[in-house]
Amino acid sequence: MKLRKVTAASAVVLALTLSATACGGDNKDEGGSSSTGGSGGGKIKIGIKYDQPGLGLKKPDGSFAGFDVDVATYVAKQLGYEPDQIEFVETKSADRENALARGDVKFIAATYSITDERKQKVDFAGPYLLAHQDLLVKSDSDISKGTDLNGKKLCSVTGSTSAQNVQKSIAPKANLREYSTYSECIAGLQSGAVDAVTTDDSILAGFAAQDQYKGKFKLAGLKLSNENYGVGVKKGDTATLDKINKALEQMVSDGSWQKAVDANFGPADYKNEPAPKIGVIVPNAS
Repeated sequence: MKLRKVTAASAVVLALTLSATACGGDNKDEGGSSSTGGSGGGKIKIGIKYDQPGLGLKKPDGSFAGFDVDVATYVAKQLGYEPDQIEFVETKSADRENALARGDVKFIAATYSITDERKQKVDFAGPYLLAHQDLLVKSDSDISKGTDLNGKKLCSVTGSTSAQNVQKSIAPKANLREYSTYSECIAGLQSGAVDAVTTDDSILAGFAAQDQYKGKFKLAGLKLSNENYGVGVKKGDTATLDKINKALEQMVSDGSWQKAVDANFGPADYKNEPAPKIGVIVPNAS
C-alpha cells in the first residue's frame, strides 16, 4: 500500500509539473511582454503616429483613429489578434527603425514611405497607399499650380524637405515658414499667417477632413513626389512580412481598403490613387 501511495503522489506531481510547463512557458506578446500570443489571449504591439488626423490619431478618450490605424487593425486580425489585443505604440519618424530593431513593436504603419535608404535597416510589406507631396490652401485660394507660390508664404514643419523642394525647384521666390508641427501650419493657414501648407496629400487630407476644417481648405492636386507607404517590419522577419502582404491583398480584394480611404479622407475630397500592387514601387521622376 505504501508503494502505491508514493506512486500516486508522484503521478499528481508529474501532472502538475507538465501542466505548469504547458501554461507557463516563455511565450511572449508580438513585440512585447509575456503572454500566450495570438488568439490565445496575448497582445501585439503596433507602431503608429499619434498626431496625424485621418491617419494615426490618439483621441482625447484614449481611442485611436485613422487610415493607418484601420490598416493596422485589419492586418492584426489576419495575424490572429482581435482589436482588444492590440497595443498601439507611438513611433515618431526619427525612432521607427530603432523601434523595430529593439523589438518594441511587431510592425509599424505610420506614413512610412519606402525608400532605398530605409530598406537597408528594415523590411517593408506593401505598399498599401501611394501618396504625393501636395499643397493645402484655403477653399477660395487662387493657388492652383506650384509657380503660384512665388511671393506667397509656404509652411511646412522644421526639418522637412517638402517646402525646401518647392522653394528650390518650383517656386524659388516662395517665402518659407517652418513651424514645429503641421497642426501649427494648419492653424496658420486658417488665420492667414501662411498661404499654403505642403507635405504628403494624405496627411493634408486628414487635417482638412476634421470637423472644424470641413469646407475651409482644399488640396491643390499637385503630384510633386511619389510616396509609397509601406508596413515596416524587423529586418529579416520574412514570415511576418509574407503574412502582412497577404493581409493587405485581402484588405483590397474584400473592399475594406477603399472603405477605410473613404471614411478617413472622403470629407477632404481626396483623389486617392488606386490601391497599389504589393511589391510595386512607383519611383519619382528623375
